Amino acid sequence: MKRLRPSGGRRLGEQDRRQLRVLYQDDAVVVLNKPAKMLAVPTDDSYLPSALSLLSEELKSKRQRAFVVHRIDRLTSGILLFAKTWPDREAIVQQFIRHTPVREYLAAVRGHLPLKEGTLVHYVRQVGMFQKVTTESDPKSARAELRYSVEHRLKGASLVRVSLVTGLQNQIRVQFSAIGHPVIGDRKYNPAERLERRITRVALHAAHLQFIHPRSGDSVCFDCEPPPDFQALLQALGLQTRMRR
Repeated sequence: MKRLRPSGGRRLGEQDRRQLRVLYQDDAVVVLNKPAKMLAVPTDDSYLPSALSLLSEELKSKRQRAFVVHRIDRLTSGILLFAKTWPDREAIVQQFIRHTPVREYLAAVRGHLPLKEGTLVHYVRQVGMFQKVTTESDPKSARAELRYSVEHRLKGASLVRVSLVTGLQNQIRVQFSAIGHPVIGDRKYNPAERLERRITRVALHAAHLQFIHPRSGDSVCFDCEPPPDFQALLQALGLQTRMRR
């Protein structure tokens, strides 16, 4: 496995103060550190800048393009991958279809989980803007699976590292809510989180990504430490040291 070095943490589009940063890029891929509250890709009902639009603007001057490989939620921070050509994009997407990339998230969840590590399997279906837990017999359901390990027990909360087996929209948020340990700050699936004041978004961070490079064939990986708001929440919950990979 090849751990590629960051390319200087250069900002994209200085006019945007959300600090979207390049972790790595070459002729085939671009790996970004997306801040929370920034869209990964544009939506029809929003004129706000997105990671895709900002990246596309910068690559245009180099006569290059950005192609979406996967997405992370607007309220989630961390690693986001784009390809620079359609063949490279297709090669990586096939990996995601086979669920072979390693995608790890850090999540601060309410309460203390009974097991230090485990696997969660649910069946969910899309209902409007929400994912609803349903049954395997539901013909419109999709299987959601993740693995987790508890990294730290905190004051009334747990810091967990989550590895996605499948990659459904809002999957981590829905599955931890379903077992009674909602992600802190997740107002969408847990209205009581409106009372949370220590963080103004979902306490979820895409911390690690590993995949096969579409040209070299090497297994490459990237890591990204949580941003200040996530770190501040953990410290408020009793974590004494900064999180580093």
